[in-house]
Amino acid sequence: MTLDLTGPHKDDAYLILAGLVTPRPIALVTTVDGEGRPNAAPFSFFNVLGDSPPIVGFCPGDRSPGVPKDTAINIRLTQQFVVNLVDETIAEKMNLCAASLPPGANELLHAGLTAVASDVVVPPRILEAPASLECRQHTTVEIGENRLIIGEVLRVHVRDDVFDPKTWLVRPGSYVPIGRMQSPHWYCRTSDIFEMRRPS
Repeated sequence: MTLDLTGPHKDDAYLILAGLVTPRPIALVTTVDGEGRPNAAPFSFFNVLGDSPPIVGFCPGDRSPGVPKDTAINIRLTQQFVVNLVDETIAEKMNLCAASLPPGANELLHAGLTAVASDVVVPPRILEAPASLECRQHTTVEIGENRLIIGEVLRVHVRDDVFDPKTWLVRPGSYVPIGRMQSPHWYCRTSDIFEMRRPS
């Protein structure tokens, strides 16, 4: 089967790619608007992109054609955001943050999540998240109807049990993120992991 994303299958690109390129980590992104009101929204077109400088990227689609989501509008305004990573313990609450609430509504309150002050950016981080990355916008790239927001990671907050402080390696079993699978409603657990050593 060959699918032509420049031709007859162009309108199906999201379903095709989002179903195949899995599992994807989930960024529960917190921002603030011009009045300082917090916003939280999950995005699975997300990943870490580099380490020197440390950067992450995510792609918030438009609310409707030509109308950016609140997250993109807020980042354009403030240049700041926090990526809160999602594990099984907050999966349901992350999903509640995807609800279509009126502009200015507080998704964190709606979902029962706790906002706590960040160290160097204005948007809050989420207390219940296993890890939070305080970011400053580096670049936003618009390609067609896609918007890729790249942020430099300034601070990392992580639950105490996750890292071995001598090696900075994640302790097996201490961090169990969930992954986004195919549309419309599928996710995966990452509790079944295995080791494969790289050949020398």
